[in-house]
Amino acid sequence: MTVSSNSVYARRRAELARQIGPGGIAVVPTASEQQRNRDSDFLFRHDSYFYYLCGFTEPKAWLVITGDGHTTLFCQPKDLEREIWDGLRLGPEAAPPALGVDAAFSVTELDTRLPGLLDGCQTVWYPFAIHPGLESRMDGWLGSLRTRVRYGTLCPQQQHDLCAVLDEMRLVKDTHEQAIMRRAAQISARAHIRAMQRSARMLRAGQEVREYHLDAELLHEFRQCGSQYPAYGSIVAAGANACVLHYRADAGLVRDGELVLIDAACELDGYASDITRTFPANGSFTGPQRTLYELVLASQDAAVAATKAGARFTDPHDATVKVLAQGMLDVGLLDKNKAGTLDDVIENRSYFPFYMHRTGHWLGMDVHDCGAYTEPSEIGQVSTRKDALTGDIIRNRPARILRAGMALTIEPGIYVRPSANVPEQFHNIGIRIEDDALVTDSGCELITRDVPVQVAEIEALMR
Repeated sequence: MTVSSNSVYARRRAELARQIGPGGIAVVPTASEQQRNRDSDFLFRHDSYFYYLCGFTEPKAWLVITGDGHTTLFCQPKDLEREIWDGLRLGPEAAPPALGVDAAFSVTELDTRLPGLLDGCQTVWYPFAIHPGLESRMDGWLGSLRTRVRYGTLCPQQQHDLCAVLDEMRLVKDTHEQAIMRRAAQISARAHIRAMQRSARMLRAGQEVREYHLDAELLHEFRQCGSQYPAYGSIVAAGANACVLHYRADAGLVRDGELVLIDAACELDGYASDITRTFPANGSFTGPQRTLYELVLASQDAAVAATKAGARFTDPHDATVKVLAQGMLDVGLLDKNKAGTLDDVIENRSYFPFYMHRTGHWLGMDVHDCGAYTEPSEIGQVSTRKDALTGDIIRNRPARILRAGMALTIEPGIYVRPSANVPEQFHNIGIRIEDDALVTDSGCELITRDVPVQVAEIEALMR
């Protein structure tokens, strides 16, 4: 870790200290190691909040930040025998100069030292409902302080959710974060291109193509380009499987003449990307496939145009729904005589059987990143409406106002399952197009367009 990158984390810690204020103390653990089976663990991945504040990737670590800006790290001690098996540890002695923290101790000293750090503080901040058992441990540390009040100890009187502060900090990406996200997007785009081209190449050669063949191309490119992990479980869905929203790459047959939907991307240096492309397995769209694909693409174009600083988070979704709903009427997915006008379709959510998810989500260190979707300055403004499909009463608050530096996905789709009321030519077609957007003052920057979306460009690429 370089001094320049250290300054990024130091600035974040200083801002957090400013927000929790005098008398505040923040306690942030990293993620726990998780057992996979018997004596094997899942590959360790740090906690995002923890990493955001120090950039440290080892397990069994804790960060403590006081309102005056003093930072203490608890980490695994140096241990030659364990390091032979599990790899080198930074250790407490090397941590302060390497990470820019003020002090570091062995994690074995956490329970004895933390009560002393809490003593005299007014408010303790830690992540609520994320780390199982953390609340109980905090009760134990505070309880040990209360037993010593006769000796002059002062126990914090308030406990606050640290996520509320860190979520707001993480929502707007700084230049350091944006640079990593652009690189992650480039790697993921290259992976999609490899999968597209292999599909067409194998089918032209008369070879059997399975979903796992395409998944292998994705994983190869992720690691080949230095990504540490997939950002999430890759979706490689051929044919009718594309109508299953969270389908996982499996052994399904990739057939000539069908579409393939791939929703897959890498994580690089703690930051996720998120791309979906839908393409013809053999490289050429059929007429019905092209009709629905161009409808989804037009809806994405409308959503992109609606994504800019000052707009609401819901504006891209509303723009998408308007285009998709009209398109469903035009191509016959919805019967005009039954569904009525465009306004009727939107009001009654008649489009829902074919488009049942939102058009985007926050993106960052987590693929579904943290951050409120309601506008904090307008949180008290509440309206109610009756859901047209379920009859439930929904409480609405004003949607988040987009600001430059926020990152989100734009991912409209259409999914047509066989039904007597739907033209047979569209049966079992599932299409989603997803790009990652950085909000700017004048619009948004799509950082995932190194893999094409236009029909002619996809077909040319696969030739």
